[in-house]
Amino acid sequence: MPRRRPGVLLPIELAILDAGLTIQPREGSFFGFALARTLAERDGSALISHGTLYRALNRMDAAGLLESEWEAPELAEADGRPRRRLYRVTGAGEAAFRAAARAEQRGAVTGEALA
Repeated sequence: MPRRRPGVLLPIELAILDAGLTIQPREGSFFGFALARTLAERDGSALISHGTLYRALNRMDAAGLLESEWEAPELAEADGRPRRRLYRVTGAGEAAFRAAARAEQRGAVTGEALA
């Protein structure tokens, strides 16, 4: 499989950053299942496979686009559920998303000019 160019975001990574930037001001952070639900509601599709989602989240965390931490065990215990890994979009993640959105917009404008 060919490697992608540095700085190029995959569609799932763009969707995660977009959804994260929407959820984060309201909630402060987000967790995988809530993110999957948000993504499914946005495009009317089924929930994304957990393996695909969590691999992307881990990759983005390692790249510095997201930061993550485990929630306090008391919160999970009080709700009777496993602990959640909480994510936040970093400044680098927001900048990468904005740059990708600008590049996409320029491509759309260029494409429209050629049509």
